[in-house]
Amino acid sequence: MKKLILILLCFPLGVLAQSKGIFSKDPIIHLENFDKQRVHWGYFLGFNSFDFKFDYINPPVKDIAVANTTGFNVGLVGNLRLHEYIDLRFEPGLYYTQRNLTYSGFTKPLDALREVRSTYIMFPLLVKFSSQRVGNVRPYLVGGIDATLNLSSNSKSIDDNYQQRFRVKPWTNNYELGFGIDIYLEYFKFSPSIRGIFGMNDELIRDNNPASPWTGNIAGMKTRGFVVNFTFH
Repeated sequence: MKKLILILLCFPLGVLAQSKGIFSKDPIIHLENFDKQRVHWGYFLGFNSFDFKFDYINPPVKDIAVANTTGFNVGLVGNLRLHEYIDLRFEPGLYYTQRNLTYSGFTKPLDALREVRSTYIMFPLLVKFSSQRVGNVRPYLVGGIDATLNLSSNSKSIDDNYQQRFRVKPWTNNYELGFGIDIYLEYFKFSPSIRGIFGMNDELIRDNNPASPWTGNIAGMKTRGFVVNFTFH
């Protein structure tokens, strides 16, 4: 995982290091007509950090502690030009992540810790608002909604936390907000971006016992995520 993250960080930096004149005073203009295309395609690589936001029925003595890890993302980009400064984007992607939940009040570490591994297939529909291009750079804002399928939800399992099985719903909805910058290189456009992902639905499947110490006091559990994508067009 650490090697993969290092590659994801170093690759775009290497691309930029080999480009010349991108941020100079009078740069050579690259891909001058690229954004005039009605439709264009691309792909992205990146990394993420996901969290959970908990709401409780009764205020607990101690909140559930969430330790997030760094995961990775990969996916495709389809871009439809609506206006000189507005684009509609579809960015289906695979997101792998893990969150470790620690509960208080347990004496056994096996009961206190839940490792929640998630493999998401996300289907975001986004609107991109771009500024005017200056030389070979063009900042933008992006936002929209997505439907997310969790392949690791355990939703069909009859076991629950009493058998060390943490269950969540397979389908959820999120909204995304972020910003980025288009950098026009000689042969392609490189677009790093930072996104926030915010769950709109309660994802938790409660244990079979309504008084479960793991899920009985939880009124809602929603995803929060931080994503960095490196997009190539």
